[in-house]
Order: sequence, then C-alpha cells, then structure tokens
Amino acid sequence: MSVKIFVPRDSTAVALGANEVANVIVAEAKARGVAIQLVRNGSRGMFWLEPMVEVETAAGRIAYGPVNEDDVASLFDAGFAEGKVHALALGKTDEIAYLKNQERLTFARVGITDPVSLDDYLAHEGYVGLKNALKLSEEQIVKQVTDSGLRGRGGAAFPTGIKWETVRKCAPGQKYIVCNADEGDSGTFSDRMVMEDDPFMLIEGMTIAGLAVGANKGYIYVRSEYPHAIVALNEAITVARNAQYLGANILGSGKAFDLEVRMGAGSYVCGEETALLESLEGKRGIVRAKPPLPAISGLFGKPTVINNVISLASVPIILSRGAEFYRDYGMGRSRGTLPIQIAGNVKYGGLVEKAFGITLREMLYDFGGGTRSGKPIRTVQVGGPLGAYLPESQFDTPLDYEAFLALGGTLGHGGIVVFDETVNMAKQARYAMEFCAVESCGKCTPCRIGSTRGKEALDKVIAGEDREQQIHLVRDLCDVMLNGSLCAMGGMTPFPVLSALNHFPEDFGLNKTTATPQKEAA
Repeated sequence: MSVKIFVPRDSTAVALGANEVANVIVAEAKARGVAIQLVRNGSRGMFWLEPMVEVETAAGRIAYGPVNEDDVASLFDAGFAEGKVHALALGKTDEIAYLKNQERLTFARVGITDPVSLDDYLAHEGYVGLKNALKLSEEQIVKQVTDSGLRGRGGAAFPTGIKWETVRKCAPGQKYIVCNADEGDSGTFSDRMVMEDDPFMLIEGMTIAGLAVGANKGYIYVRSEYPHAIVALNEAITVARNAQYLGANILGSGKAFDLEVRMGAGSYVCGEETALLESLEGKRGIVRAKPPLPAISGLFGKPTVINNVISLASVPIILSRGAEFYRDYGMGRSRGTLPIQIAGNVKYGGLVEKAFGITLREMLYDFGGGTRSGKPIRTVQVGGPLGAYLPESQFDTPLDYEAFLALGGTLGHGGIVVFDETVNMAKQARYAMEFCAVESCGKCTPCRIGSTRGKEALDKVIAGEDREQQIHLVRDLCDVMLNGSLCAMGGMTPFPVLSALNHFPEDFGLNKTTATPQKEAA
C-alpha cells in the first residue's frame, strides 16, 4: 500500500524549492523501494516552514519543515514515510499552534486538498453550497448572503448582498459577474492562495453569484504577476465545465453560467473596479466617473457584480451552512472571518484566518512572533500601500472595519506589513506619494499632480529645506487629494502620509511633543 506524501504547489513554496524537494522525494522513494503517492497540495500558509512536507498516517497528517533537497535522504532514513521523528518533524499538522488557533472557514480546504482535483473538492464539502443554491430562488440566495453580513473583502467593505440585490433587480437580459483578482497591495497574498490552492471554491462562489442575479457569464481578472494562479484556474474551470458544474446546463438544472480568465497588464489602478472594467473591455485602464454604478451599467454597459476573490470565495460556505453560521463569527458590523496576511519584518509571516475582533497586537505577537530582526515593532501598515501607519499605542485596536475607520485608517484587504525601530517614516511617507505618482491613471488632477508635488515637498523635508512650509504644503495637498480625487488611489494616499506625520513627527525633523520644526544643530 502506498503512502500519501504532500508537497505544496503554492508559488511561495515553489519559490523556496518545493518542486525540487518533490522530485527528490520521488527519486529517493523509488531507489528505496518505498511505494508513495505524491500529492501537490496547497500551502497551509506558514511560510517560514516552506517547503513543508506532510505524510498521511493512521494518526493523521504529520508535518516536516522547512525541507530542502539535502534533507530528503535523512528523512527517509528516519522513517518519515511512517511519520517517525526527525529533526524537522513538527508533529501533527492540525496541532501546530499557528493553525490550531485559527477559524478557517474560507480557507478550510487550503493545504489539505489537491487544488485541481474535483474529487478532493467534493469530498471536503465542495459544491454543497451550489447544490443548495439551485433549490432556491434568486431572491432567496441574495437573502442568505445579505443575512450573513458578508461585506466586500477587497477594501471598501460594501455589503455584498446589497450589491447583488441591485444587479438582481435590473431588467432581465445580459448580466455579468466579475471577480477582481488584481491583488496589488503590498503584503497581501490571500487572493493568490485561493486561486492557486482552492480554485474550485472561487468558481463555485461565482456560479452562485450568477444564479443569484441572473448572470450567465463571469470573468476572473487576474494580475499578470500570478502565472501559477492563472494555470490553476484554467485547469479547474475545464474540469468543472466537463463535470457540468459550469456551462449551459449546470448539474442538469437548465441554468447556465460559464467563466473565463483574463490577465491584467500590471497596473495597480486596475484594482479599482471601474478601471478594471475598462481594461476588461480592451481599453486603457483609467477610472470611470460614477454614476452610473457598475451594478447598473458595468461591463459592456450591462449590470455587473464586481467582487473581490475572498468575497466570492466566502459565498460557498454561507450557502452550504447557512447565513446564521457565518454571521455568528465576528463583531459589530464586521461579520464572519478575514484571512489576514502578515508580512514585512516579522518572525512568522503567513496567512491567518480569524473572526473579526482579534486585536492587532495579538496578530503581531501571538501569531507573528514579533520582528524577524528581534528589534521592537515601531509601526505596522494595515491595508496595503495606501493604508495608515499605526503606532504601538494603537496595537490594541480590534481588526474591525469601523474601528480602523475611526483611526483614519482602513482594514482593507487584511494585509499587515511590519516595521521595526530602524524604519524612517519620512521616507515611508515619501514612498506613498511616489507610489501614487507612478501608479495614477492620470485622469484627475488631485491624484496626478498632488502626488507629484507631494513627493517633491517631502524630498525637501527630508533634505531639511524649509521644513515648516513644506510640511504645511504636504498637509494641504493631502486635503485636496482626500476630498477631490476621483477614486481611492488619490483619495487614500493621504492615509499613510498623514499617519506618518501625526504619529512620528520626529522623523520629519519636528518636535515630538509640539510637532513644530526642530532647530537645526549649530
């Protein structure tokens, strides 16, 4: 009887040598006459342990990691094919504290199954949600999503059910489901992990969305930097279509929905929904003025649901287990769970799915383990390159949309980037302005010109030239960008700039207590 050995195919694991480790395991097993079945699963999200190899035993899956090619022979010598002890042994995978202390709903299958095996997906609650949805009316499906409290996981946190209901109520005719998979925020990778490590879940969520609003066509807009995701999605779509989970007659229901993957061209602003639509239509990716809303006049002028990957991937479990099940997780108006991504100068970087309400401090220390450098954490940026920088005094803030809004920040896509005490916050503020200047679509003046002038002013601040006037100019520019920009690209750039100025004035040459310019040394 063969032994199941799991080696991740996730691009993080592959970048760290997973393919080479898998090849050596196969060769070593053959040379020793050990019968194995190699399964290329997804990553469990503990990136400091990648490549993490798992072995299926009668007692459960046993993990070893991080494994490199040179470790494989000694693993076989120690009897790892039977789950025996080795220096790299981590014990039962499910008992690893980092995993055990999570609430994995959306990521329940990730790391457990072969991502492109439909049999694996079906054996782990896959397509139960779709089968339930096929028994419901459009209105009933939307009500389930609305009652669950699901909000957009892409950053805006708009209630998903309201968006779907708007499209559902549009006159019958051509409608579209568009998945925004243009995951461009620094320190974020949950969308990529879904697409690479459990693509059927996204396909199922989009199919349910199509049934809910009367749409028969969907597009997944994936950033070009995700080649592994594109391959996995296309393979899974073909498998789903051949098994009648997609196509003209879904599971014999007479209802139609099909999907297509489209690759973006590397523009950050195409993460904004209307710029994404322009790009999908083959035009230059620039922001559209609203109204009309995409829900009324979206792709090719038709009613369109646009949701982020995690939003759509959360739908199958809601339809599988019910709105109340999902709603029972979380706090306040932030219901369910959020896949949080910890990156930057952190000891244990990776993905943590938790119910809303856990504090930032708990994430940074209970899961992240503090900094990789061993120096104190000075600040974290939450919500991507346009998110606010939070000082240590705000680390007890719960991960909740409204709590972060009250701080002048955003929870966004759930990305957390950690910085230790060596960070220069004036340079970080300058980077925010430079990022906006480079990535702006150029359509509106506050974003296009404001960011350029802001970068120039911060260059002068850093050089010690006329600091008081230049900082006053930066604050004025932030006010204009915040209130006058056409989209969140320019409208959110002030978040990191102002938070850096307000919480770390000393890095701008200001007195820490009075925020006035310090006297230059004689």
